[in-house]
Amino acid sequence: MTACAIESPSTGAEHEAPTTRYAITADGAYAARLALDGESWFPERWTLDGPEPYAVPLPGGQPEEPGTEVHPMGDGRVLIHRLVERRHAFSLLYPTGPGTGELQVGAVECPEPGTRFTLLPPAPGGERAYALAVGETSTAVWLVAGGAFGPERVAEVPGQCSGGVWLDPAGRMLALDRELGGRTKTVVVDLGRDGEVSPLLQITPDSHDRLLLADPDSGLVVISSDAASPGRERLGWGVMGSTLPVRFPGALRLPDCAVTPFAIQPGQVLTPENCAVALRVDGPLGTWVGTWRPAERRVRHLPAPEGWLAGSGLWTAEGVLRLPYATAQTPCGVAELNPPGAEAAAEEPAESPDPEEPEPQAPRPVPLREAPLGKVATG
Repeated sequence: MTACAIESPSTGAEHEAPTTRYAITADGAYAARLALDGESWFPERWTLDGPEPYAVPLPGGQPEEPGTEVHPMGDGRVLIHRLVERRHAFSLLYPTGPGTGELQVGAVECPEPGTRFTLLPPAPGGERAYALAVGETSTAVWLVAGGAFGPERVAEVPGQCSGGVWLDPAGRMLALDRELGGRTKTVVVDLGRDGEVSPLLQITPDSHDRLLLADPDSGLVVISSDAASPGRERLGWGVMGSTLPVRFPGALRLPDCAVTPFAIQPGQVLTPENCAVALRVDGPLGTWVGTWRPAERRVRHLPAPEGWLAGSGLWTAEGVLRLPYATAQTPCGVAELNPPGAEAAAEEPAESPDPEEPEPQAPRPVPLREAPLGKVATG
């Protein structure tokens, strides 16, 4: 069991290695990052839903440590996670005229050495924030902001978990990649059923299967698995609840490059093949942006804007890719890219001759089994 206990809020900081520094709310209205002024780190909130994006600095009484995590809330406040010895302290920051207001919401103590405590991606709705406490044998899911009485442990999952993908608009179904018994599989934690755990992605008994992205509107999921080529993970796609095989497109194999999906186009109800997926591509020539759709047989390569906060961004339902960037001239900017839609791409010749490779046969390639998403509709 992950040994963590609630403690009173406190101040000070002594941090682990740097973690995520930029996060966007599920609706794209706000973002938060840890910004650098000279040699001093400070939280910063970005407002993204107005005519022009703008940033509001939220410095505290002293500079933050580089490993401090920040997390945007739906009401514009920013949750900050500071490590004080073995206590993980949480506060909500907000602008107050020329200064920064700070509301302490509590702390979690993890006396077990080696416990990793990290914030999960922003939940739909923006009212709650969650974190993972990963111990040697189990992982606890904590509600760290938005609860009635401060931080609260809401689930305990056997094994060591990572990742974190929200599967429904209510912020109830959380997918985690769980390492247990030497294999990694994706499970669903139902936060509306006292943390009930059920399998989600299990392609073969011996494969390592991870869920990277999911879109509730279309059901499209992007995965990473070594099922098609043992010992070598490949990017694939499938549809939640479908019995059709997961596919591993040859187009997503880019020689000498690391490809990381980071956003799926929403709003494409019942048409997962038309959803655009944004990719961060790291190669010998640097970092750039790729876009791909299951209906296409190619990756489109686009230059990243100068100062791109690499790996961050979101799609609009209309197919516009919005990428945040920061430069000396534009400390808060959003570049908008308009890649061609699936209809235009279908008329062009494919760049990759490799056929899509189906996964090894399995009864339920993306085994929602008892369909935990269905519980949301009926519960």
